[in-house]
Amino acid sequence: MRLEALGLRNGLVVSCQALEDEPLHSSFIMGRMAVAARMGGAVGIRANTAEDIKEIKAQVDLPVIGIVKRNYPDSKVYITPTMKEIEELVEADSDIIAMDATLATRPDGLELSNLIQRIKVKYPEQLLMADISTVEEAVKAESLGFDLIGTTLIGYTESTLGQKIFDNDFELLKQMVRAVKTPVVAEGNVLTPEMAKRCLDIGVYCVVVGGAITRPQQITERFVKHIQS
Repeated sequence: MRLEALGLRNGLVVSCQALEDEPLHSSFIMGRMAVAARMGGAVGIRANTAEDIKEIKAQVDLPVIGIVKRNYPDSKVYITPTMKEIEELVEADSDIIAMDATLATRPDGLELSNLIQRIKVKYPEQLLMADISTVEEAVKAESLGFDLIGTTLIGYTESTLGQKIFDNDFELLKQMVRAVKTPVVAEGNVLTPEMAKRCLDIGVYCVVVGGAITRPQQITERFVKHIQS
């Protein structure tokens, strides 16, 4: 299925994720989260693990951006690092597969370009999203043929530690939108409806919001910190 047919343009994608050490960790709960997101008007879901994706797709008829977060001892890349995770996500019928497309070294020293080539040969119709942190990485992702470029990893790589997507009125996001023709997805620390709308005004394809909607412990922490300050 081609990107436009998924109906994501100018919409809100809700990230329904809970890691093993989080209180809402459960495929059943993520499925219900997805139902709530759909009822609220979300146009898509972002989810982690094949198990959660299968449950979510059984509950809602929204397109799913699938990832697998997995740690490898020889790499800092943990969002869909290898072909193993790609295989799992294809089997789970992910509409889009997102993966770390930063400059970080991948497990076993595998070059991102080689991994992309393998994916495109085996799954030529699979849509791919690049999770990046810099304009340089966005340009590189475009050259590799990604269908979407997401700002997911801003602030999570060595060269961007401490940065936020909203710094200086979303200046980095503006630079990315200008630098590439590939649709850009705003994701990461989009905390309010006003911030989401600002991203769309800048010209992104769609907006992904997770923690501000589906992670109550993070929402609670923000309230508590603000109250105590």
